[in-house]
Amino acid sequence: MSDELSGDVKYVPISKIKEGHYIIIDGEPSKVVSISKSKPGKHGSAKARIVAIGVFDGVKRTIIKPVSDKIPVPIISKREGQVINVMGDTVEVMDAETYEVIEMRMPEGEDLRNKIQPGTYVEYWVMLGKPKIVSLKRSRE
Repeated sequence: MSDELSGDVKYVPISKIKEGHYIIIDGEPSKVVSISKSKPGKHGSAKARIVAIGVFDGVKRTIIKPVSDKIPVPIISKREGQVINVMGDTVEVMDAETYEVIEMRMPEGEDLRNKIQPGTYVEYWVMLGKPKIVSLKRSRE
């Protein structure tokens, strides 16, 4: 794999991957939505067919690899922050620990989207250096 991924990535055998896990396909962190494994054949090893959806771009990706191979898995940093500003599809969030202000995209879900306003607390994940809002947190009063 490329050196750009080495910072916040670990390698896991494909045999350990299950639905709901996160993997990296084509440099993009993706959530596994289905995995099927074939039996070893006369001239080859068992293969796994993995279908995953990109966390940041929503693109469906499929890979087929031997079960014995290893696959890169993103190390997810789960953090909290307070929404400082909402500008269209961009949200500014101040990290609750470092007080660093980070710009990230507005989440896709309408229910979450409507509740994000300045002053609300959110949980966001950082994968491969990119942040994403995943849920609202209770306000700290």
